Amino acid sequence: MMLRYALRTVRHRKAGFLGAFVALLCAAALITACGTLLETGLRGRIATERYAGTPVLVSADQNVHQTTVKEKKGKAKTKHKAKPVAERAWLPTATVDTVRSVPGVERAVPELTFQAVPLTGAAGTAKPSYGHAWTSAVLTPFTLAEGHAPRAGDEVVIDRDLAARAGLATGARLTVQATGDPKTYTVSGVARTAAGGLAHQSALFFSDTEAQRLAARTGQVSAIGVLPRPGVDPGELAARLTRTLAPTTAQVSAGDDRGPVEFLDAAGARVKLVSMGGAMGGTSLLVAVLVVAGTFALSVQQRRRELALLRAIAATPRQLRGMLGREALIVGLAAGIAGALAGLPLAAWLYGRFVATGAVPATLERTAGIFPMIAAVGASLLGGWAAARIAGRRTARVRPAEALAEAAVERRRPDWTRTLAGLLLLAGGAVLVVVLGSLRTEPASTPVTFLAVVVLAGAVSLLGPLLVRGASALLAGPLALTGPGGRLATANLRGNATRMASAVTPLTLLTAMTCTVLFVTPTLGHAARTQAREGVRAPWVLSAQGPGVGPEAVERVRRTPGVTAATEIVRTSVRVGLTKYAAQGVTPAGLTRTWDPAVTGGSLDGFGEGRAAVSELAAGQLGLKPGSPLTLTLGDGTPVTLTVSAVYARGLGFGDVTLPHALVAAHVDNPLAGSVLVAAEPGVGRERLAAAAGVPVLSAAQADAARERRDAAGAEVNLLAMGLVLAFTAIAVVNTLAMSTAERFREFALLRLAGAQRRQVLRMLRAEAVGVLLMGVVLGAGIAAAVLTAFSLGMTGVAAPVVLPVVCAGVVGGAALLALPAVAVPGRLALRLRPVDVATSA
Repeated sequence: MMLRYALRTVRHRKAGFLGAFVALLCAAALITACGTLLETGLRGRIATERYAGTPVLVSADQNVHQTTVKEKKGKAKTKHKAKPVAERAWLPTATVDTVRSVPGVERAVPELTFQAVPLTGAAGTAKPSYGHAWTSAVLTPFTLAEGHAPRAGDEVVIDRDLAARAGLATGARLTVQATGDPKTYTVSGVARTAAGGLAHQSALFFSDTEAQRLAARTGQVSAIGVLPRPGVDPGELAARLTRTLAPTTAQVSAGDDRGPVEFLDAAGARVKLVSMGGAMGGTSLLVAVLVVAGTFALSVQQRRRELALLRAIAATPRQLRGMLGREALIVGLAAGIAGALAGLPLAAWLYGRFVATGAVPATLERTAGIFPMIAAVGASLLGGWAAARIAGRRTARVRPAEALAEAAVERRRPDWTRTLAGLLLLAGGAVLVVVLGSLRTEPASTPVTFLAVVVLAGAVSLLGPLLVRGASALLAGPLALTGPGGRLATANLRGNATRMASAVTPLTLLTAMTCTVLFVTPTLGHAARTQAREGVRAPWVLSAQGPGVGPEAVERVRRTPGVTAATEIVRTSVRVGLTKYAAQGVTPAGLTRTWDPAVTGGSLDGFGEGRAAVSELAAGQLGLKPGSPLTLTLGDGTPVTLTVSAVYARGLGFGDVTLPHALVAAHVDNPLAGSVLVAAEPGVGRERLAAAAGVPVLSAAQADAARERRDAAGAEVNLLAMGLVLAFTAIAVVNTLAMSTAERFREFALLRLAGAQRRQVLRMLRAEAVGVLLMGVVLGAGIAAAVLTAFSLGMTGVAAPVVLPVVCAGVVGGAALLALPAVAVPGRLALRLRPVDVATSA
């Protein structure tokens, strides 16, 4: 019987359930989009291009491994963990002979892959460009469309797509910069694949000798392509190779596993997408729980007369709870299915934006599976059912007479369980803020930051009636100045605190979340730029043009009269154990003339071969001090042990580990300097340095401004990642305020019948909206201020978050643009009804 009643209720109260439907639909769409990103990270396909003609591929292990053994209740428990390295790992050349000796191998082709950037200035979207030896062209395979193979060290074969984009033909001259200074080659031929070209990269082929020189990896190969004998199954051959190479670190790949070997950035993006999708999904789910619970609480509150009458005519609490749960399941099923379908194009758009900003390479194909949609529908059903059951628990529990009394007038005292839960959430949020103030790494602090915002907003939701009554007392004076409408607004805020709290909560969440998202990255970026600015002593900086500044250009600058030091900087990341640290390689000679990292222990005087300097953060985490041994894994997986010579304070600006330039350059994909700090005597100007270097020369201030622009571009990814959560919260603000206003048509009719004019009622609504807006903005700003201050204290050591007044004004203005029309439009529509008709219809 109650199921039939629930179906009829949903059918005849479509407008009343519209708000809950919208909230659940948006939540389902958001969960589907985040789930699709997560699934792409877990199962996204990386198709091979360069190795399409190679059934089996042998490559180096791209991971750092760690095995731990723990004793528990007399039993040994072994755990094996692996983390990827930052650069391409290489194989020893001797591995080629081992592969050739395996039965079933017809040919083992050594492969060299290194950056080779054509300096053409061609229009169109630039693709990554890699150099190879011509003898490995068979791995795709590439064949000559015109010209001949490179024979001399000054000849190059380019792919047909690059030739078309750059307008090059056989005999043309092409300048290429690989791992050293630019060199001009003659195009000896143009090559093509069976499909015409490569979609995601450009290929340049050199003679074997020149390719080995450019790769700068003596005695190493990046991979080995294995061509099986006729009739030999590639899978069986891969198994043989795996058994043969088991004593080494070499890895054997076949089929779809070849793609991650070719596109290392796509393999790394999988980890990033899993992390990003999980973080976005977790935050979205918490926000959705808060929004959906508030929406259903408001919906049930608006039906308290109907529910009280059902209790009065002998409906049992169990029947009432069952009816509310079934209604929620009906709405949740419809909203979940619609939201899951809407989430697929949303996921495609989000993935496209990530690719456009460079956060995710296009070589990682998006996966659109059924599992995120099932999860979204399930979450909608469970969330709606639980929210409706919880929201209706008091109405279903109290005696019929009390239910009728509470339906007429809102209870003055809030439910003690709600207050207790709110205080517990407030205490939990305070604990999270305190913990956040002690976290000093971004991966640890970011999830705690947004969790603290949601928990504190949840506390506001539960303590909302008390907060609204307190705030209405403070606003009574200012609102009274607006006339009778203001006094009515104050009475409504005070007398209908629970309803008003439902409107304040999403505004609080929107303000807190928006301010946190907008100011977290600038706070960290400003601190890092400040440290870098204060730590650079050099007045001039050579800026990378193309892939970087070559060593010959740096030597020419060093030989320039008046130049006292030139410090090359190459950036990478290293791992100590499995923990990842940002690192840089710097030239030891004259280092203290160009760089000041604020040394707090040891000295940079002896910095050089076999030495390392670490930040205070890394030293504290690893228990290091000057003279301590430091064992780490370089970017390409090479382990080294160094001695710590100094500990410095400016880790945010310069990274946590500083190594000699020669050591880092020998173990990264791009050994060219990203920038060069130049110290010179007075009178040595920009023109003289530019003439010597042949690259742009920036002042220290210009270099700082360039870094700020790069940081701003990188912040776009973070804004994009959390933008959907903010959009969902903004929709929740409009949805809740519209629901709260539209259901008050009887109240408006009674005011009209009592003599209030239409414009007076509208003034009352505007005054209420302003009061709700002020409460939400102040509470949200307070939450954001507490969280951002703790974040700044933990990450930068100073409780001074970067807050931009113009952006703050934009947040408040945006909230007003959402809130005021969301109240005014439904209010005007409700006032179109004739008061007498409304009063007699009930």
